[in-house]
Amino acid sequence: MFATIFLNLTVRLKRRGPDFRRDDKSAVNGIGNLTMRPSLVTRHYSLFTRHSSLFLLLILLTSASLSAQSVKIGLLKYSGGGDWYVNPTSLPNLIKYCNETLHTDIDINPVSIEPGSRDLFSVPFIHMTGHGNVLFSAQEAENMRQYLIAGGFLHIDDNYGIDQFARREMKKVFPELDFVELPVSHPIYQKPNLFPDGIPKIHEHDNKRPQGFGLIWEGKLVCFYSYESDLGDGWEDPQVHNDSESTRLKALKMGANLIHYVFTEK
Repeated sequence: MFATIFLNLTVRLKRRGPDFRRDDKSAVNGIGNLTMRPSLVTRHYSLFTRHSSLFLLLILLTSASLSAQSVKIGLLKYSGGGDWYVNPTSLPNLIKYCNETLHTDIDINPVSIEPGSRDLFSVPFIHMTGHGNVLFSAQEAENMRQYLIAGGFLHIDDNYGIDQFARREMKKVFPELDFVELPVSHPIYQKPNLFPDGIPKIHEHDNKRPQGFGLIWEGKLVCFYSYESDLGDGWEDPQVHNDSESTRLKALKMGANLIHYVFTEK
């Protein structure tokens, strides 16, 4: 396994989240290194020890570099012909918003990562969007599964037309799981921005109600699927879709809830 981020990932925040601990020796003017919960390590220790020599080498190579860099988040570069690249300004705008409002320190440039790549394990959050076909090979599906089980998080955003393909391919990743609609009481709608009616409606699509679905692995949300909402379009630059400022703000706040959940709840 190459899931070294779950041992070494540090996030620099200006305020503490409930599931981070601060190394006070590193704190300067209230800013300290906040490390992800040790439970991610202990829960999956057996996965890493199977490859102990590689595991130790990767720790030595990555611990220094990751501690000196901002956290990165990713965009899933899948096969099948769908336009995985469709919203180029979405993630940079969401990152900027989170850095300003949540006081995260996420690299403003997201990285494009193929589902079968070991680089998937270098990001805590991967975003998937598009309008058309998605295709995972058996190796890619297994890699995605191990990434999500090890503590990674996938956000699928229905950009209109991806629904049947995303559902089909995620069945390869978790054949034993079905998407379930999350209740409005779920933490992802509660913090830091309250959405009492659940996921907001950003674009009309088929004029159906927006829904937030999840894949739950051993009690943990590992994948959030925003359907009939189109959060990613709402994150884009204002001139791209001519959304109102209030609509864009709703989308950005919901996106911030996703990032907050990944950094504090998982």
